[in-house]
Amino acid sequence: MALQKINAYPRPKKKLGQNFLVNDRIAEAEAVHGIDKNVLEMGPGYGILTRLLCKKAKRVVAVERDTALYEHLKHALHSKKLKLICSDFFDVSDEELELGDTDIMISNIPYVLSSKTIEWLSEKRMQAVLCLQKEFVEHMLAREGTDKYSKLSVISALSFSITKIMDVPKGNFRPMPKVDSAVIYMKPKDARITDEEMRIIGILMQHKKKTVRSSFIDSEDQLGITKEEAVRIADSLKHRESRLFKLSPGEILDLSREIGKRLDTT
Repeated sequence: MALQKINAYPRPKKKLGQNFLVNDRIAEAEAVHGIDKNVLEMGPGYGILTRLLCKKAKRVVAVERDTALYEHLKHALHSKKLKLICSDFFDVSDEELELGDTDIMISNIPYVLSSKTIEWLSEKRMQAVLCLQKEFVEHMLAREGTDKYSKLSVISALSFSITKIMDVPKGNFRPMPKVDSAVIYMKPKDARITDEEMRIIGILMQHKKKTVRSSFIDSEDQLGITKEEAVRIADSLKHRESRLFKLSPGEILDLSREIGKRLDTT
């Protein structure tokens, strides 16, 4: 995207975490995943991806929170395929987003919304092509036994099959962020994780380097049980002597379900 065209757009707002993609080649690599599909886009920004999606997709629903950008895009993008919404993405109803027949989300999302977006996609069981902070992607893809293995790694592995498409150096955004990014493709898996299971996984993974027993006992307050109850339940758990970060995502999910049953009987 030419510099003079960039300068014609409203100034990015730091409080919204805005860093806009300006490389057409990267936008093209993302847009090909929307060919003949109904696409959802969060934060179209300068519209570089949106414009390409309107050429390739059957329909594009794009949600922009920034009112100045929304007004600019409304006049700059002319396509019968495009539905442009001015709102906080997470405040928009499923009906207005037309989720009933949406095939895929394709977006360059603000880094600050990464975790919330992954949880939303997991809940909606929607495939996606996302450009995210590279380190965030490394945590998503981290395997058990590694330092970057975390709650995000577990939830991502349980919810999606993830393929890294390409790295995106920070110079491809304006204003330029301090970190590099990466584009990934996410395909939802059949497994479902309840809110309670996700809560338990999050609590336990705060102490991932400890044994399951120690992690559970140290989480007594968050779990809403007494020390005595925590010790009793911890001593009955299957993987009580294993360190959490060495358990696979499937083993951690099974553990969260085991704990949930124990808590129901306290």
